[in-house]
Amino acid sequence: MVKLFKRKQKEEERIFCTAVVPAAGSSTRMGGINKIFAELDGIPVLIRTLMALESCEDIREIIVVTRDTDIPMAASLCKEYGIEKVTKIVCGGAVRAESVYNGVREASPEARLIAVHDGARPFITPALVGGVIKAAAKYNAAAPGVRVKDTVKVVKNGRVIDTPNRDTLYAIQTPQIFDADLLKGALTNAVNKALPITDDCMAVEAVGAEVRIVQGSYDNIKITTPEDIYTGMAILAAGKEKV
Repeated sequence: MVKLFKRKQKEEERIFCTAVVPAAGSSTRMGGINKIFAELDGIPVLIRTLMALESCEDIREIIVVTRDTDIPMAASLCKEYGIEKVTKIVCGGAVRAESVYNGVREASPEARLIAVHDGARPFITPALVGGVIKAAAKYNAAAPGVRVKDTVKVVKNGRVIDTPNRDTLYAIQTPQIFDADLLKGALTNAVNKALPITDDCMAVEAVGAEVRIVQGSYDNIKITTPEDIYTGMAILAAGKEKV
């Protein structure tokens, strides 16, 4: 009886985190291929992403946001692969902020945290998600990032005008995780003002909130171009070799 009580207590004390998965992009850089349905070793990219989130104990529900024409296929694949945490698949908007906003509005009222994770980032791990959740629970906003490897130049009209200190530059990844109320307010502001945000941290930064960065992974790539498929296959092969 004591052990059962402890397990129940642990379940009740876990933070309720909803994952919103934007997958409504146009895939213009994939040469006509819809990247979320492109296959990595026989499994669609979106499904690999959802399988990874499904395995994260801290993620309690998943909401997929995609183009209206892709909803039937996404639903069919979730059923085929047994993705049980997906509770809703909703239609995206004209821009990223609108798409994420559409998904966030469907999150459970129980959600204390909301994680936004790109549908085309299939190599997330439970350890990385857990680390970002821990930071978000403490600081209200957190995202994984990795130091950039190249020297970065600021260029205007084909001319270098600045070289930022590489030690201060990070490539920011997802999942980006936020206090639910903070994210809802930030996205409402971004949508109402039509802010040109490229990630959800920018929406939160626009309302004056601070985002904490935790160590990401160079394997946590986003499938954006056909070349990324080859990189993804190499990541999968390396993982199989480790096993």
